[in-house]
Amino acid sequence: MKDEKSLQASLLFYNERMSQRKILVHTCCAPDGAYVLRLLKENFEPTAFFYNPNIYPPEEYNLRFQEMQKVANWLNIPLIEEVPDFDRWFQLTEELKDEPEMGRRCDLCYAIRLEKTAQKALAQGFPFFTTVMSISPWKKSQTLNFLGEELARKYGINFLSADFKKKDGFAKSVLLSRELGLYRQDYCGCLYSYKERQRKKAKQGGN
Repeated sequence: MKDEKSLQASLLFYNERMSQRKILVHTCCAPDGAYVLRLLKENFEPTAFFYNPNIYPPEEYNLRFQEMQKVANWLNIPLIEEVPDFDRWFQLTEELKDEPEMGRRCDLCYAIRLEKTAQKALAQGFPFFTTVMSISPWKKSQTLNFLGEELARKYGINFLSADFKKKDGFAKSVLLSRELGLYRQDYCGCLYSYKERQRKKAKQGGN
């Protein structure tokens, strides 16, 4: 009986320790997700979370999600897709549609996606959440970390603050995505960045 109780206590301690390693990771695209999720696997049990109501057009959204599925299969980790509310995203960002890239519209977009990640983490019992977005040189890691920590306090869970672009993280992610043959997009994802890309292409004489 004593040995059985000792075993039960050990199993309880092990399960508690293992549960503390679980982290819900917001992913925006496969190239960023592949490198960051592989890195996180060294110390955590990550689950990828795909919630990106900003991505336009629908064909682009579907392509990015399919590529993210490839990454999840490659890493043998779970992938959760949250159905995006495109209309709500446009309503929330309408007043900021003329903001430049990395302006206030982007800050709001970060917040929308991070809050949904925090809500999902709380609902499904993840003690930690984070995002892969800080690996991009076009994303503001300080803003992402500030928002994440504020949401962590709001929902009573933990946010893993990081700047994954450090130590050549972005360059390494590019190399890895090429090795895996992943689709690499050439714009952030939203309608506004899509239009800006089209304008630049037209100016350069591209298609």
